[in-house]
Amino acid sequence: MTVTIDRTTVSGRVSSPEARLSLTSAGSVPGLLDGAWWPRSRDLSRELPALTDALDGLWGRITRVTVNPTYWPVVPRKVPVTGRMLHVGWFRDEQDPHQLILLSYTVGRWDLLVIPPETDAASAARLMAAAATPGSFRTASRLMADEAIARGATDARSREEEWETDGGAGSGGAGSSPLGVPSGLQRCAQGM
Repeated sequence: MTVTIDRTTVSGRVSSPEARLSLTSAGSVPGLLDGAWWPRSRDLSRELPALTDALDGLWGRITRVTVNPTYWPVVPRKVPVTGRMLHVGWFRDEQDPHQLILLSYTVGRWDLLVIPPETDAASAARLMAAAATPGSFRTASRLMADEAIARGATDARSREEEWETDGGAGSGGAGSSPLGVPSGLQRCAQGM
């Protein structure tokens, strides 16, 4: 089945929220990434129009986009954007799963880190700053892995601080020794 959209019959496109972007500054030292994009969902048909609206004025008319389908449940071949159709392609093995490639016939190519929509604001802010660092040679997947490690360390620190404040080791609470070993266990260990 073929579906055709006649743009003249559409009275107006539903406005979508602005794209959440972080880009390297113009003329900066080139790196592997040109910035980051934090979409609000995993629906390319819904998310790409806002992205191209934001970038067309900065980078020239975006004509093609490629993704790795690992994190996109549906990859449409074409997406209607302001007054035209945007061609969308995918590469499973050749493209980083956390990367979006934008192409323009007149200006060139840009590579963006795609931050998963469910990412918390603090992690997204760190990822956006890291991806927009001029001259960085970290790939999109490397940035995501580094953030997962940092988030894991922060979570572990939070759990440890919570444990300490709730009567964990060294708290000197009732029934524990100065070393944090419950007195009953300390007596058992001494009797052996």
